[in-house]
Amino acid sequence: MNKTIILIAAVLVVIIALTLIYVFYPTVSPTPTVTSPTPTTPIYAEVINIGVTDKVTDLDPSNAYDFFTWEVLTNTMEGLVKYKPGTDQLVPGIAERWEVSNDGSTWIFHLKKNASFCDGTPVKAQDFVRSIKRVMTIQGDPSWLVTEFVENVEAVDDYTVKFVLKTPASYFLAVVATPPYFAVHPNYPNDKIVSDATWGGAGPYCIKEFKRDEYLVLEENPYYHGDKPKTKTIVIKFYRDATALRLALENGEVDIAWRTLRPQDYVDLAKNPNFIVDSIPGTFIRYIIINTKMDPVSNVLVRRAIAAAINRTELAEKVFFNTMTPLYSLVPAGMWGHVDAFKDEYGPGPNIELARNLLTQAGYSEANKLTIELWYTPTHYGDTEADLATLLKKQLEATGLIKVELKSAEWATYVDNARNARMMLSLFGWYPDYIDPDNFLTPFLMSTANKWTGSQYANPTVDQLLKDAMVKVDQNERQQLYVQVQKILADEVPFIPLLQGNLMIVHAKNVYGVEIGPPMLLPYYTIYKISG
Repeated sequence: MNKTIILIAAVLVVIIALTLIYVFYPTVSPTPTVTSPTPTTPIYAEVINIGVTDKVTDLDPSNAYDFFTWEVLTNTMEGLVKYKPGTDQLVPGIAERWEVSNDGSTWIFHLKKNASFCDGTPVKAQDFVRSIKRVMTIQGDPSWLVTEFVENVEAVDDYTVKFVLKTPASYFLAVVATPPYFAVHPNYPNDKIVSDATWGGAGPYCIKEFKRDEYLVLEENPYYHGDKPKTKTIVIKFYRDATALRLALENGEVDIAWRTLRPQDYVDLAKNPNFIVDSIPGTFIRYIIINTKMDPVSNVLVRRAIAAAINRTELAEKVFFNTMTPLYSLVPAGMWGHVDAFKDEYGPGPNIELARNLLTQAGYSEANKLTIELWYTPTHYGDTEADLATLLKKQLEATGLIKVELKSAEWATYVDNARNARMMLSLFGWYPDYIDPDNFLTPFLMSTANKWTGSQYANPTVDQLLKDAMVKVDQNERQQLYVQVQKILADEVPFIPLLQGNLMIVHAKNVYGVEIGPPMLLPYYTIYKISG
């Protein structure tokens, strides 16, 4: 073969080989290897600090009957059933299932076998029976939630609790979700209130340390039967007023500011990118309690005159920056059964002419003015309470026939004053025990349930209407009875509804899991904070 041809062929083979190598194995100019970053696993903080201006009354469900203390109890104890966080849906608590007799008079709950108190002591049916009978024996403020419903409670065996009701109640399951039905640790004495008890119950958290009005430290219950809390330790810090609470939030001392800042604070903090302000629509109401046995407000004409003189719209605008709205019944607007009973009776208000006519009928004049005492508590409902009381005083005195003396007391004293009927008119707020119109009427108007109010109100007709509504299954029939009750309320005026509002909560932007539902209690065990 010609050498020239052989050389050319050899060169072509080399060229082809190099081309193939370049195409399939590009090693001449290699592309740099790019390594994807390893996903960062969020780091959850072990401690969350919650700031409040509220106070704990009794760490004992036999006597605790205020919103914030119930919140603490629902995080450190648990009942047979509970609310799913963020909803009004009742789900199993320590009971895994239950059944009710056809006539609604007997309820049987079957307990889980893995529930324990914070020291590892198993929870049994006998613990529930003892705890509930303890409430009945002590007869504290919330005892009506048991005594009005339960004829007898017994342990069928170690893991079965049986209730026999006095009369069937369609909403009894919601009642069972309240703290008077919680199982308390065996250390609680059977016949004595222990206000500073730290034994707790069988909830997701245990009480590690409590210094009244300063702090409360909760740690996860290692024996809790349910899902593990998102955060190991919750610290509740108590502040003297909204100014101190806001400063603590802005300085990073607390991660959450909860009950209660001033309305203007929420407006300001909503503009701060470091915080999130949540508004929770709800059934929170404000009202005046009137001691119907104390002169001169024992006169129903006087009570009606006071109701007629109030300007709710002005209260909502000037004191609460429209974070609350006028309310004309104890049953919240938007809840079935509600009617604007006071608006129907007295108009939207103020009705100064009607107020003066009623006071004149009662024997008062410019020369002989009605003198009344209006009480408020300075911090429990937030710093606005003095403003609310002051504006109410101005509205009532605008009649020209009323003189108002303002008085105040801190929460513990205030509650005691109410229990013992020492106050003439007093400002209060209400958060529902259970989501039903009954809970906005029976605790106030049933003569055997309303001792805590200090109103001393009793009307056998109202008692019977409420009892009749309790046993009705048909909602329309219940509603008709509740409408009658609300009309009597507006006529006899043992309470004056004022406002209905949302609850506001502020938290750092790296805090998650804040789930507040219609019961309006904050579950701590769903909250977590991402560090870093």
